[in-house]
Amino acid sequence: MLGKKIRQIRREKGLSLKEVAEKTGLTSSFLSQVERDLADPSITSLRKIAEALEVPIFYFLLNHEEHSPVVRRDQRKVLRLPQSHLTYELLSPDLNRKMEVMMARLEPGAASSDEPLSHPGEECIVVLEGCMDIDIGGEVYRLEEGDSIYYYAAVPHKLWNPGDKELVFLSAITPPLF
Repeated sequence: MLGKKIRQIRREKGLSLKEVAEKTGLTSSFLSQVERDLADPSITSLRKIAEALEVPIFYFLLNHEEHSPVVRRDQRKVLRLPQSHLTYELLSPDLNRKMEVMMARLEPGAASSDEPLSHPGEECIVVLEGCMDIDIGGEVYRLEEGDSIYYYAAVPHKLWNPGDKELVFLSAITPPLF
């Protein structure tokens, strides 16, 4: 399903695999394999693809037929990539708002990405369970349950779970470009 959505969006935007490869730094052959669901992109690669296609990552998972303001617990859009230790659940009903709200779960010892990433806008995170270390522009902050942090997402950032239990946090991002 993911590959089919990526191909559909790429074609709608009139981009070739080569053009997306140039924008992302990924190879055309890898992108072709992703589109045919023969390869699974890492969260870092998926973010690069989403950025090149100018859509939020969650756009790949949305059913554009639904229009309810309510998101039921069992109907959340879930993003979990193979070989990733991070799961995202979209709490906002769609991406046609000025803000995107999601809940994330990160396994002990795991990180959000291989390298610090940036995106336009602002982000606020609240730790619900566990402990989080977050590097924002080279400065590391430790957050415990109930702590929050607000930062400009254009500054490269990366977070990880230094604890021995699952980290659960809420994240609100504006604009919705995660």
